[in-house]
Amino acid sequence: MSSTPQQAPSNSLGSSQPTQQTPLDVILIIFIHGFKGDDTTFGDFPSRLQHILSETVQGAVIEPVLFPSYDTKGDLNKAVERFADWLTTLTVQKEVAHSLGGGTSRAKIVLCGHSMGGLLAADSLDAFINTRPDINAPLWPNIIACLAFDTPYLGLNPNLFKNSATKAADYVQNVHKTASGLWGAFSQPQKLATPVAKPAGLLPAPAPASSPGRWGSWGTAAYAVGGALVAGAVAGTAYYHRADIETGYGALTEHMQYVGALWDKDALAMRVHCLVEGETKHGVIFRTFYTVIPSGPPANLPPRTFCILPEPSSDAIQRFVPAPNTLAENEVRAHVTMFEPTKNDGYYQLGLEAAAVIRQAIANGRSADHSTTVESAVDNQMKETDAGIGWQTDAGSGQGSDLLL
Repeated sequence: MSSTPQQAPSNSLGSSQPTQQTPLDVILIIFIHGFKGDDTTFGDFPSRLQHILSETVQGAVIEPVLFPSYDTKGDLNKAVERFADWLTTLTVQKEVAHSLGGGTSRAKIVLCGHSMGGLLAADSLDAFINTRPDINAPLWPNIIACLAFDTPYLGLNPNLFKNSATKAADYVQNVHKTASGLWGAFSQPQKLATPVAKPAGLLPAPAPASSPGRWGSWGTAAYAVGGALVAGAVAGTAYYHRADIETGYGALTEHMQYVGALWDKDALAMRVHCLVEGETKHGVIFRTFYTVIPSGPPANLPPRTFCILPEPSSDAIQRFVPAPNTLAENEVRAHVTMFEPTKNDGYYQLGLEAAAVIRQAIANGRSADHSTTVESAVDNQMKETDAGIGWQTDAGSGQGSDLLL
């Protein structure tokens, strides 16, 4: 992904010709990875968004920026502090670099967090809103949108544990069946009997040969080779599926360790409430795109999601946008392959929908800037008018006094 700013050919949304009345916008799209993520989490998605927006938003420099990899352990609040400091410095640097003047709110910020990166974005936004020196002061850095990608704002879907445990158990069971079947073929060459299931990880001792056939002469060696093959099959199968097993158990467990607040329903609900309030009161658009595996054959399971969704009557439900993926095996795979076009057939649609939200945020920001400019001009004009009236009144009073004298 290139971080070189690209300037569009004109200065207004939907306009083909530049106008001097509309100032140039600098849009910084900040990408924040989630748990165990890194600079490669988003793949080419930032560049794709940059391309779409550069082609559809006039008069703006679109610059995607990756928040550097950070340690996803410990207290989330400390990560929020580090991110807030980094974003503040970055904003000043970019405003100066684009000759906007540091701290002028001319650089507009879009926060994009994947998974727990969305929690970091939400808490940082809340911190910026609540630490302003004056409640009437404008928000700075000038955050215009907070987008999340499969962030468990209301917690992890309980079905994740059931589905992941079942998947891991299936692998173990298949490994055991394979091991038992292979060993049965070696230990009983003259019979076609169904092998008796043994506990996973245990192999039966070889029985002595019943007749001096070919097995009698080299049976011991065959048993030794067979045991090695079976042991290799068990270890190999577990190794090749380690990612699925670890994703099913390890990742979810470490998610719980990193952010215990995922299990605090009141805190989760309050975070979503603050995000909705941030949009209704401060104009910061909030959207979260959540992965969903649609219902379909052969199992015809109901739609499956990684995240818990708001109640249908909630004010937040309209801000949760489905991001279907029909290629993912399970909810966890849909979550971790969200930005891989070969594993997510909804990847390109996701880019279009995210770009549409950002365009709306830019348009809203420009409207707010225009209103502020008009209000400022009106205020200045009224002050000048008041000053003129005051001068005329004073002059008139003086003249009247002279006449009375």
